[in-house]
Amino acid sequence: MTEAVSTAVDEDDCHRILRAIAIIGIRWTGPILLAGARGARRFKEYRALVPGISDPQLTLRLKQLQERGLIARTVVPSTPVRITYALTPDGEELIAALQPLADWSGRNLRHRNA
Repeated sequence: MTEAVSTAVDEDDCHRILRAIAIIGIRWTGPILLAGARGARRFKEYRALVPGISDPQLTLRLKQLQERGLIARTVVPSTPVRITYALTPDGEELIAALQPLADWSGRNLRHRNA
């Protein structure tokens, strides 16, 4: 058994974690961010990498993540026009912050339906 960490948590800490959970807790956010972690991708590539997501839901989530500054949309002038989506530095930082959570989940939740 590990010892509890005795770090004081104040109201601002609680509000910050709630704001973060409000972003990462929305369905599809994690898989979309993970799909973008390996470079810029087109819409159809995200759809292929996130099984089960519908086109309208992917469109909505990409737009919301763009508005949050986690994903950047780039229009490449070509024929036909090419649109890519890539993580911003803030999106990359979020992925790095989530990695310990993913590691914990792998160690502690692998055999449970959680």
